[in-house]
Amino acid sequence: VTSESPSQLLSFLDASPTPFHAVEALCLRLKAAGFKELEEQESWNPLPGSRCFVVRGGTSLAAWIQGTEPPSDSGFRLIGAHTDSPNLRIKPQPDLNQHGYLQFGVEVYGGALLSSWADRDLSVAGMVYVRSESGKIEGHMLHHRDPFLRIPLLAIHLNRDVNEKGLVLNAQNHLPPIYGLEAEGDLNQGMHRLLAEMLKVEAEDILSFDLSLFDTQPAAILGKNQEFIVSGRLDNLYSCFCALEALLKDAETESPQTRMAVCFDHEEIGSMTTQGARSSFITSLLRRLNLENASQAFERSCARSMLISADMAHAVHPNFSEKHEPQHFPQINGGPVIKINAQGRYATNGGSEAIFEQICREGEIPVQKFVNRTDLACGSTIGPYVAGNLGVPTLDVGSAMLSMHSVRELGGAFDFGWMTQAF
Repeated sequence: VTSESPSQLLSFLDASPTPFHAVEALCLRLKAAGFKELEEQESWNPLPGSRCFVVRGGTSLAAWIQGTEPPSDSGFRLIGAHTDSPNLRIKPQPDLNQHGYLQFGVEVYGGALLSSWADRDLSVAGMVYVRSESGKIEGHMLHHRDPFLRIPLLAIHLNRDVNEKGLVLNAQNHLPPIYGLEAEGDLNQGMHRLLAEMLKVEAEDILSFDLSLFDTQPAAILGKNQEFIVSGRLDNLYSCFCALEALLKDAETESPQTRMAVCFDHEEIGSMTTQGARSSFITSLLRRLNLENASQAFERSCARSMLISADMAHAVHPNFSEKHEPQHFPQINGGPVIKINAQGRYATNGGSEAIFEQICREGEIPVQKFVNRTDLACGSTIGPYVAGNLGVPTLDVGSAMLSMHSVRELGGAFDFGWMTQAF
């Protein structure tokens, strides 16, 4: 399994600078595999063995293979991940002109490692909403691949103690990227003019946008034995890819259980949105996929189900090993990492942990455990939200990585094979 080529994963990462693009790329793979797209506003008639998917808000997706038995009898087998990553979002009225430099105002999305965005060749991607000639609002996907933005650091000559005291960036003052110099007589219209040129539309027809910055450097393989993947958005597109890959590889196998992969948006900002894990999305799906309208069918199906919350895990950092719990040092390419927290920040309990351990033993898949240092605050995932909402036994698991929430993260080139097999 560890010999699987990561080329498809690299292509997916490069094609997915935003959740809009990630969902689009996943949809293309699903359609190529014979999955049918459904619309939430339409009536559904789920049939045993059917392969379907649905998109909410353009940035969340669920795909499933209907089981041969009603979910109220056999339950659901669920894998949940998230499509979003920390980034810098362009403000609604972003245009700045300071000391002759043309700039955009940006807002921090999620827990971004701000210093990693400096001195990078950046560009912009997302969705732009445009008024058509007929007056209809149309969404235009934008992925401007050429770099044209940069957040320059202050020279060390003007910040002499930066290496001793560390780099401190004020999110309001120090993050606006530069994209040009003001020219005399230039009737600059800022962001709207640039977007109009990129999309070949009229600037006055642009109504709004959801746009993020991204690093234009492509995903790559590195290391003495080609053992590492470096890319933006490994957290958590890596897990989205593994979840969908597992579903597609299992598509030809009949199962009494309904198997589903769900990729939510907005995990990095708390999941309390229309497309987030705390929304009605998954609850609505599971209710609609029950093949019978019998009393308590939904409740019975949940009681027979299980969820894997798939999100990346911290590998031990060789230069900062004191930041890790000394009895739990996950390694990159060491196999799936079960994440455990006594305060419920992860949804894993002894029962769900045992089930996953048994699955991995049967498949000869190595397993690792992660526990945060007791004196450090622990992050969280979609796991506790979905587990609490559905009452479904849940396991939090992920692949080990370094530089989490950096603009360019480092993960394992072999771990995605282990993770896909386990799923």
